[in-house]
Amino acid sequence: MRRIHGGGGGGVGFKWSFNLLKQKLIQSGRNTNHWNRTSILQSPIPKPCSRSYSTESQMQLSPNLITIMEQRLSAIEHRSACLENFMNQPEASPAEFSRANKELRKLRGSMELITYLRTKQKEIDGLRSLMAECPEDKDMLDMANEELSQVMEEEKRLQNLLLKSLLPRDDADERDCILEVRAGSGGEEASLFAMDIFKMYERFSQNNGWKFEVVDITESDSKGYKEASAAISGADVFGKLKFESGVHRVQRVPVTEKLGRVHTSAVSVAILPQADEVDVQLRNEQLRIDTYRSGGSGGQHANTTNSAVRITHLPTGITVSIQDERSQHMNKSKALKVLCAKLYELERSRLHTSRSRLRSEQIGSGDRSERIRTYNFPQGRVTDHRVGITHHAINDVMQGESLDVFIDALLLQQEMDAIASFGSIE
Repeated sequence: MRRIHGGGGGGVGFKWSFNLLKQKLIQSGRNTNHWNRTSILQSPIPKPCSRSYSTESQMQLSPNLITIMEQRLSAIEHRSACLENFMNQPEASPAEFSRANKELRKLRGSMELITYLRTKQKEIDGLRSLMAECPEDKDMLDMANEELSQVMEEEKRLQNLLLKSLLPRDDADERDCILEVRAGSGGEEASLFAMDIFKMYERFSQNNGWKFEVVDITESDSKGYKEASAAISGADVFGKLKFESGVHRVQRVPVTEKLGRVHTSAVSVAILPQADEVDVQLRNEQLRIDTYRSGGSGGQHANTTNSAVRITHLPTGITVSIQDERSQHMNKSKALKVLCAKLYELERSRLHTSRSRLRSEQIGSGDRSERIRTYNFPQGRVTDHRVGITHHAINDVMQGESLDVFIDALLLQQEMDAIASFGSIE
């Protein structure tokens, strides 16, 4: 039988087939007054889900998950109705009206999806009722079954979108971040790989249209990086990079290796969300600020002025040293930014221990065995051990062009873990 649809639930194709179905019922003498054609056909188009890293295919939700989700959707509908009713009350003060309006705006996206879902559910009920009224009409049943299949698929898509919108989201995901890279085990080869990793994130940031600002670099004897840090700013930077924290292991032949033997080295990476002034309040009496002459390369200014800055947060013992800039003022500003990020992450870890870890746990000791990802140059592959994905284009990864392969998989795993524990979320 020729398919009758117009490319979307509730489109022209559905109107045509709906009229044919209804006409067949009228011809058979059956009552169709209970059908509400307008409610079935008029469907607002919902906004797409903002979590673009999710898979295209729609997951079939379990009955228990749907039951839990429906309870929460009903609560949202009830809350939205209460807020709208409150805002229509003349005795509401301007401050109360503003708070209610702000909360209502937050619910608007979910309410649009819920309204569209309810419309689809009415369509499903209507089609099933129609099929029950004429079980012996094969042509009509075929058309109704086809429409029912399409509408149920749309219902499943909406349920997936709504479920994702209900999952907890880390408020820090939208923040900028501080990147820290440190050479671990492996000597000079580790420092050279630390430089490669640092530049990989710089290229990845450029590819995403983010701003990458070097904060500080401490070079090794071989011109690699013992330590390097940068401030990365842009849309959803921390949310996308947060799973890069950990130990990155490299297997390759070092440039200093004369016998062609493969060496294994490690680099630790930390991704910290940047803090706003309102998040971290620094008091002067909590800080010890030391200035000293910067070392390393620096031309005529090296070792001649006290431009390097070391800031110690006395209550926690956290220390940040910056000597990258020639200006003491600029080094101090960068050091304070990094210190705020570390203190903010420390507080996040304390308040959300189930979803966040202390920085020392996050990056490990730098030992090769604590790896989250392995870069094997002789085999031309990169393997992420958390999601079990291997990408056989190591040069693309190091150029910052294929990191999304791993990042998207990790974000999807996070989403699936959240769905698995959805029933226990308060």
